[in-house]
Amino acid sequence: MSAQSPVRWTDPEQQELEERVAAAELAWLSMDVDVQTLRVEIDNFALIHHQLLGPLYARLDELDALVAEAVAARTGDPGDLRRAAEARQRVEELPDLDALFDSVREKSGEGVDEAAPPPAAPARVRPGKEAQRIYRELVRRAHPDLTTDGAEKQRRADFLVRVNEAYAYGDTAVLESLAAEWSTAPEAAPAVDSPDRLGWLRRRLDWLTAKITETATEQVRLEQTPMGQLLALAPQDPDRLLEQLAEELLAKAAAQQAELERLLGGPDRPVGHNGTDPNRPQESPTMFAQIPTTDAASVPADAALLDVREQDEWDAGHVDGALHIPIGEVIARIGELPDEKLYVLCRVGGRSAQVVQYLVQQGRDAVNVDGGMYAWEGAGRPMVSSSGQPAFVL
Repeated sequence: MSAQSPVRWTDPEQQELEERVAAAELAWLSMDVDVQTLRVEIDNFALIHHQLLGPLYARLDELDALVAEAVAARTGDPGDLRRAAEARQRVEELPDLDALFDSVREKSGEGVDEAAPPPAAPARVRPGKEAQRIYRELVRRAHPDLTTDGAEKQRRADFLVRVNEAYAYGDTAVLESLAAEWSTAPEAAPAVDSPDRLGWLRRRLDWLTAKITETATEQVRLEQTPMGQLLALAPQDPDRLLEQLAEELLAKAAAQQAELERLLGGPDRPVGHNGTDPNRPQESPTMFAQIPTTDAASVPADAALLDVREQDEWDAGHVDGALHIPIGEVIARIGELPDEKLYVLCRVGGRSAQVVQYLVQQGRDAVNVDGGMYAWEGAGRPMVSSSGQPAFVL
């Protein structure tokens, strides 16, 4: 009768935990790969979206502002004036797309000519007692000199870099997280027959469960971003989706262009084609034929002047002694206006005409300076700048 090898006894609870930990590790790693892939896809789609469609969005916002300004110029209604100012503000607050592209490329390591500057050194703090305790324990357990294996030595050194950074900030929460990470890492696992194995399995399962929840939360967050929702419309063919969006934006822009030409009643020409900055309010004197108007040369030297341009325009060049109230603030600050006859200026006369029409409806004596600051400069009238440098019309 042959001798049989004894069957090794296995703790049923430990066996179940071994299987659950293995399944949780597989689930977390698979989910993490999916989330990292989704993040890359969204970043790439966002970059291409802004490069291809950013100018169209900007053009549509500009047309919306111009239409609102044209409506306000016709009605003089305070609500229409407010909506026009808000639409113009949205245009002026558009982000610098070039800067946006550069920042995205820098994150991906593309097109960076110069090495990134080193991060600023953390402000030194006095770590609390708990932070000191965790730090000492981590250094004791994870020190590279505790192993002779090259790969393990490097892993420990890399881990301690993160520990030292958290300790430099006195960040107890991060140190606690690092301690949990170290104690549950596979490399720190006790042997299968070790009495410490069961406790490690429980800690590992808790850690993996938390990571799965964290990763799932990040996936939901990415999917609910504007770019994530857009990409979800055609995840297999994002290029075609961009083409469809471009067609829709072009159709909207054409409709707004037609509406603007109807409101202006002017010649059939591209709006804003006047050699000036297209991001500034585009103004046309034909919009305001029914309001009191005078040319720049005829404005009395001692006249009360109101400049309704934006701050940067004012700073570049303005009439000394003029009152400066940007168009979007006129209604709220109307009490600051003098009771005398008021000559209103902007860059070329469009925004000032809107204000004059509103003031006249309020019973004020106001006159639009035709041609604005461009005409003022052309007539040789004096200007000053806020900086003391030579003044110019921006």
